[in-house]
Amino acid sequence: MQQTVVDTVTLGGSISGDLSMWGLFLRADPVVKAVMLLLVGASFWCWAIIFDKVLRVRRLRARAKTFEDSFWSGGSLEDLYDRIGHEPGDPMASVFSAAMREWRRSNARGLVAKGAEVRASMRQRVEQIMFLTIGREMEGLERNMSFLASVGSVAPFVGLFGTVWGIMNSFQSIAATKNTSLAVVAPGIAEALFATALGLVAAIPAVIAYNKISHDLSRYSGRLESFASEFASILSRQLDEGT
Repeated sequence: MQQTVVDTVTLGGSISGDLSMWGLFLRADPVVKAVMLLLVGASFWCWAIIFDKVLRVRRLRARAKTFEDSFWSGGSLEDLYDRIGHEPGDPMASVFSAAMREWRRSNARGLVAKGAEVRASMRQRVEQIMFLTIGREMEGLERNMSFLASVGSVAPFVGLFGTVWGIMNSFQSIAATKNTSLAVVAPGIAEALFATALGLVAAIPAVIAYNKISHDLSRYSGRLESFASEFASILSRQLDEGT
């Protein structure tokens, strides 16, 4: 009974150190510290990407609505192009500008008044330019999305690596001191669990944000494709009426 009391008192005094997050970081093995710093850096970069993408998608939706209001207002497409053609402020305006630029070039060469085959080739070329512009704009919007996906899938395993390393250090401490008390094992286990927690803190927001932003970008891409198809129909009708 007396020996048990002595062990309990000794154990309580030995684990009374700093178990805060900063204390665990300072006491961690260099490898575990590197893992923690890597995960914290990845988490900060993920949040920067998330805020940038969310604000940009919201801004693009507002600009697309403004452009669509101007486009469907019944005004002249030539006047609209003169206003925004050289400095399109959003992807939808860029699609419109690219199509109108090719349309004007064809008109300048007199292709509209030529045969049906030439007009069909012109129509196909305008549609191709619009969809190429959509692809280029969406590629820019989707930049850094792969980083979110990578962090979401890899960060838990990086944290697990820190966990395994911390537990290995704990067993090495047991072997070196020949002491199986919790006082020897606790620091390494605490560091290991902290690394795992950081991995989850980095991964969970990255996965949620990736799914949400990917869905929003997919809807926006569909909106651009719908506009391109409608605009191609308008140009095609003008070609038919010009014959």
